[in-house]
Amino acid sequence: MEDQEMQLKVRRVTDKFTESMYVLANEPSVALYRLQEHVRRSLPELVQHKTDMQSWEEQSQGAIYTVEYACSAVKSMTNSSMYFKNIDSLLRQAISMKEQISNSQGRSLHGVTPSPTPPVSAPHVPSTSS
Repeated sequence: MEDQEMQLKVRRVTDKFTESMYVLANEPSVALYRLQEHVRRSLPELVQHKTDMQSWEEQSQGAIYTVEYACSAVKSMTNSSMYFKNIDSLLRQAISMKEQISNSQGRSLHGVTPSPTPPVSAPHVPSTSS
């Protein structure tokens, strides 16, 4: 009988000891220590990710600005087609007038008086009010 009683007492003591060890191992301060370890290990990597993301954001903002600026430049180029048409017309008129002057100078050298040429009117250039 003494053996069985002793075994029962030993079993109770070991069970209580095991339970105490389990509670001690899972105590909140141990959990906080584990959490602190985790934060200490992972924080530098998170900080590096944050700085990388900020750098990428700055680069993408610069690229967005460049694209928007290029789009506005293309739009303004399409709006300038009427000015190029006016320039073309003025150049054609200037060439025509130069040819008329050259012809009249050639005639005056040969003693022929040139016939009067009708005045050439300049095309209307729209105002650039922005």
